[in-house]
Amino acid sequence: MSGSSLDPSLDTLLDLDGQVLVVDAQGGHWVRFRAKRVPPTPERPHGIDYSLTLHGPDGQRLIGYDNAHVVRPTPGPSGRRRSRHDHRHRHGRVRPYAYEDAATLLADFWRDVHAVLTERGVDT
Repeated sequence: MSGSSLDPSLDTLLDLDGQVLVVDAQGGHWVRFRAKRVPPTPERPHGIDYSLTLHGPDGQRLIGYDNAHVVRPTPGPSGRRRSRHDHRHRHGRVRPYAYEDAATLLADFWRDVHAVLTERGVDT
């Protein structure tokens, strides 16, 4: 097992790196996974750089979970920046995401994928 002994689900996430999957019967919505090991830092203490995204038929990102950049917990210049980069994008908003482990990240992502597809009236 190459994953962390502290996170046995990490191998599952890392195995998804580069995968693009069609997620609806009509073939218009798709998800993309990117996950690579990186040295642990204060911004990425779990030692992975990840991006999980759902896209619509036009390629627009509908949901995204990633740790690519810093996020402010409150909008505006007074918003304090978090040291951890984990966050999610949904409905044009960026919110901090409390990363626990890879299994929880995947479960949260798939829950949001299902919710957005349901909101859009898409059969899966």
